[in-house]
Amino acid sequence: MKLLRFLVKLASGIVNFAVLAACLLLFSYGCYAVWDSQQLTQAADAKQYEIYKPTDEDTRSFVELQAINPDVFGWLNVYGTNIDYPLLQGEDNSKYVNTNVDGEYSLIGALFLDYRNKPDFSDFNSIIYGHHMAEDKMFGDIADFADRDFFDSHRYGSLFYEGKTHGIEFFTFLEVDAYDELYTPAVEGEENRKGYLEQIMEQAVYTRDLPVGTSDHLVLLSTCTSLLTNGRHILVGRITEEVQSDPFYEEEEKQLAGADAQDLLTHLTEIPLWLKVTIVLVLLLALGGAGYIVRRKWKKKR
Repeated sequence: MKLLRFLVKLASGIVNFAVLAACLLLFSYGCYAVWDSQQLTQAADAKQYEIYKPTDEDTRSFVELQAINPDVFGWLNVYGTNIDYPLLQGEDNSKYVNTNVDGEYSLIGALFLDYRNKPDFSDFNSIIYGHHMAEDKMFGDIADFADRDFFDSHRYGSLFYEGKTHGIEFFTFLEVDAYDELYTPAVEGEENRKGYLEQIMEQAVYTRDLPVGTSDHLVLLSTCTSLLTNGRHILVGRITEEVQSDPFYEEEEKQLAGADAQDLLTHLTEIPLWLKVTIVLVLLLALGGAGYIVRRKWKKKR
């Protein structure tokens, strides 16, 4: 009987240890997943590159970035969003899907111009790609244009290339799939350009009354969306010589001033439910184990 009781206790101890070990393993994996996701989000933050942002008067820091990676050729800023990043162009459209601005492997990738386009944006239509990331990083903000009020209030951006800043007037927001004919860069010929513009207008979710013709130069910002199978969001604008001032600049500065104090609370509230449950289970097991040890010692003293 003593042997049987010993074996039962041993088996019970092994099971308890296995459950505790599994919970700790899940907890550790959850913590790593949260940490890894946060690392990616931080790496994708536009603040990482703001020291390199060029102006018409000063491009020295931008030249330093080009020395790090010669594929850097421009800069894109969409006013009132987090889109404020260097632009790159590779030898194909695969390189910067998983390569960052520094030329290193990274899941965040970079904002890149279609390899078939000219980097001076002299083509009729130029396509820029970027990942739709959490916390509005990279092209995550483009989804916000699906809201009519947001679309109406965010009209402008800027595009720096060849040593000069140009303006962008956004006039159309589209929801398409990855195989849409609009993904044909550098359309040539008057009739083909007319057809391309008509297709944009026919597929537009929202559009604003802006005269756009075949002599204009269009820029399409494209990113993924889960709303459709192989879904894509496209924000379309025309490039202008006149650069509008950023009406959101002062408001963004005020928001940034108070943002750091909220970071910790924000990250805590973003912890997934399953991870919270795992943490509670591990704590309960730990408390149970501690209580068991205390009871055993108390019994021995008696």
